[in-house]
Amino acid sequence: MKKLALVSAISLAATGQAMAAAYKLPENSINSTALSAAYVANAHGADASYYNPAAMVYNAPGASLEADLTLAHLTSIDLTSGALAPDSTKVENIPIPSFHYVSPAMGDFRFGLSAVVPVGLSKRWNGQAAGFAQEFTLETLELNPTIGYRINDRFSVGGGVRIIYTDGVVKSDNGAGTSRDLSGDSFDYGYNLALHFKATDQLSLAATYRSKIDLTVKGDANLWVGGALNYIGPASVEIPAPAALNLAAAYDINDRTTVEFVYERTYWSSYKQLDFNYAASIHPFIDGVFGTPGIKDWSDTNTYRIGLTHQLNPKWTLMAGFAYDETPVPKKYVNYELPDSDAKIFSFGAKYKYSDKMTIGASLLYDQKDKLSIPAGVNTEAQNTLLGGATFENAKAYLFTVGMEYKF
Repeated sequence: MKKLALVSAISLAATGQAMAAAYKLPENSINSTALSAAYVANAHGADASYYNPAAMVYNAPGASLEADLTLAHLTSIDLTSGALAPDSTKVENIPIPSFHYVSPAMGDFRFGLSAVVPVGLSKRWNGQAAGFAQEFTLETLELNPTIGYRINDRFSVGGGVRIIYTDGVVKSDNGAGTSRDLSGDSFDYGYNLALHFKATDQLSLAATYRSKIDLTVKGDANLWVGGALNYIGPASVEIPAPAALNLAAAYDINDRTTVEFVYERTYWSSYKQLDFNYAASIHPFIDGVFGTPGIKDWSDTNTYRIGLTHQLNPKWTLMAGFAYDETPVPKKYVNYELPDSDAKIFSFGAKYKYSDKMTIGASLLYDQKDKLSIPAGVNTEAQNTLLGGATFENAKAYLFTVGMEYKF
């Protein structure tokens, strides 16, 4: 269950800096990484099963599958001012697999299946901040079976069931004999919906919605006070994988070039607090340090994405993207497990048509977080070590995705 404590960020292997605001990971294919996830109204191929199941009904005849591997490289976050400065987090290198499949057309229907990492977090501090986040790791894996229905040549609908497995670990050690070691897992469920409309031969409009899923992690906890083991037993925590609405428009500038704009609204306001529950009473001091609910009161956020796809020739397709991503974390509630800030995201990639059946590709994404400066007296509801102010900086993340799509 402790794993969910670090849920201040979420994703199967994913990252403390996260690839998106807080702990979302929207890039789960070659196309989505290359386009900074500006990939909804122009979704095509096997990964349309995840990004827009309503659009997959317009795929080329036959079935298709895509297998990808992403390496997430997270630089250290530096705590350059504040009561616990100087300190820094450890560099993380995390492999993230994904898989997508779309069936052949069955009348006006098509079926899909995706296995992705939708959210996650890993944060490990080297110095005094380890007293709050020695390790916060949250891993998730989502299975998303989908269905699309073609109403006519211009309008289609789709949807699916979301099944998320969560596994996590939380460790804290203040160096004075007070520490915790938690782990747990869960299966939780939700849904997604999609609409796709070809307004003209050049313009496609789309909307997708992913429901909120409460990750109900349950597991075991060991708590120490004064160096003595005080509690061994069950523990639980609940954290939301927030709902998200995407509105998108893709326009064919010509027969080889498409530009897409995506507006994403993520409903982080569902994250009110982080509350660990135990099966029995624990030492009052431990309860004050590790048992008191942590106030979050996060805010809903906007993300603005733009992607450009250009078919250079019959063999090569080039892509590039940019996104501006708002953080949901108010400075009043920033904590060491996720010192998040607004981000600018840059990406590019290419695909090569090896044969009529096989396409291979690679893409690279760079996520630059803004410096996070917390003035003195602002962080009144989180850790009191931040009450005097603090600065977190140099948070960066790189995603490198390689993969293959096969049609049959």
